[in-house]
Amino acid sequence: MHAVYPLLLGALLFAIGLYGVLARRNAITVLMAIELLLNAVNVNLIAFGSLLRDTFNIGQIFTLFVITIAAAETGLGLAIVLMIFRQRGNADIDGQRQLAEPLGGPDDETDPSPRRSAVPAPGTDAAADDRALDRAPESTAAATVTATEASR
Repeated sequence: MHAVYPLLLGALLFAIGLYGVLARRNAITVLMAIELLLNAVNVNLIAFGSLLRDTFNIGQIFTLFVITIAAAETGLGLAIVLMIFRQRGNADIDGQRQLAEPLGGPDDETDPSPRRSAVPAPGTDAAADDRALDRAPESTAAATVTATEASR
């Protein structure tokens, strides 16, 4: 068999993987495209190892290393994507430009569980509500009395 066929297959897989990395927005799709890139490298390593008739099978040994790296990349990449999805609610890559927490603090709109709403209800004192929430009463009856006193 000619070496052209596996090399063309490797080039085609690499082109599809490169398109997937550059054009897609979903993180899972990008991880799958990276796997295609690594599989294209594996096909080319085996093809060149067969073409050069290497007695030590260096192409196959490198292929085993690439497979190991691909498995580690998949596990770590999926863990990162799941953590981002749990924190932000989507796995869109374009929205993940900044990995740190927003500078707005805990009441920022990206916080999934805000302590209180950003706009207080009409007729309430937001500062008194904050003071009541910051204190830690011992029982619920004491908390009710404290919240009642704070609203007066």
